[in-house]
Amino acid sequence: MDDGIIPNEYSHYFPSTLSEQKGDFMSFLSGISTLSVFVVEPSNVQSQFIDAHLKTIGVLSSKVFKDGASALKAMGGEGRPDVVISSMHLPDMTGGDLVGRMRADGETRNIAFILVSSESNPHYLEPVRQSGSSAILGKPFTAEQLKKALSTALDYLSPEAVKLDVDSDVDLESIKVLLVDDSRMARAFMRHVLENLGVKNFTEAEDGKQAVAIIQEHYFDLVVTDYNMPEMDGRELTEYIRTQSWQSSVPILMVSSESNEGRLAAVAQAGVSGVCDKPFEPAVVKGLLEKMLSGN
Repeated sequence: MDDGIIPNEYSHYFPSTLSEQKGDFMSFLSGISTLSVFVVEPSNVQSQFIDAHLKTIGVLSSKVFKDGASALKAMGGEGRPDVVISSMHLPDMTGGDLVGRMRADGETRNIAFILVSSESNPHYLEPVRQSGSSAILGKPFTAEQLKKALSTALDYLSPEAVKLDVDSDVDLESIKVLLVDDSRMARAFMRHVLENLGVKNFTEAEDGKQAVAIIQEHYFDLVVTDYNMPEMDGRELTEYIRTQSWQSSVPILMVSSESNEGRLAAVAQAGVSGVCDKPFEPAVVKGLLEKMLSGN
């Protein structure tokens, strides 16, 4: 820290000048130190491992829970944490069930969620991605990987950290955004991230077919769409917009947990302006949107 160099994993987060880097890095450390973290992990060994990493990083307040129900009960009122770090397989529910219940409750809806799991089955992982997690960490993970996950959580929690840097003649509050996803929780998560970036005007659609009907009647500055949806998926929606819509040049950001390279290549060929993963990082979305809106 004394030499004024900011670690690479935070390079997206800080301005270019040395004095600004030092000031914002200190702000980041301060933000980490004030986080309240719940660790939901039935294994004593694993919970101690996570807690030790949190202390190493600089988190001063953390509590450990053995099951989802006790964690949910403790989240009410003044005991609400900033971040929940959970295992996938809990005694009473899965990590997907836990984040789903959090997102369905107005008091816990916007708590950042990080999953720690070696699970690879999409049956378990997809609900976590769709519900809006800040990160999914595989086992074992390093302190550096946990730092990055908490950095993403801070971006999600702190609107001032990720404001869009666009041309002065771009009025962010007037930008009209169409959110398309068959998961209501996923739309709510994307909306929260975009609101943190300064965007205020949203219309939502549950799938590509509904989005087409909306696009035929209304103008949009940006379309943010999931890939896997019933009726009409994100690729088909993109193809429609690019070849049949009167808004054929509207920027399209594809948000997807899709891992098949062939399908992703088809999405790119359909004409998306950018692709980001689920779970996605606010800083990544910020960079993509700045390029899209500047180009538009």
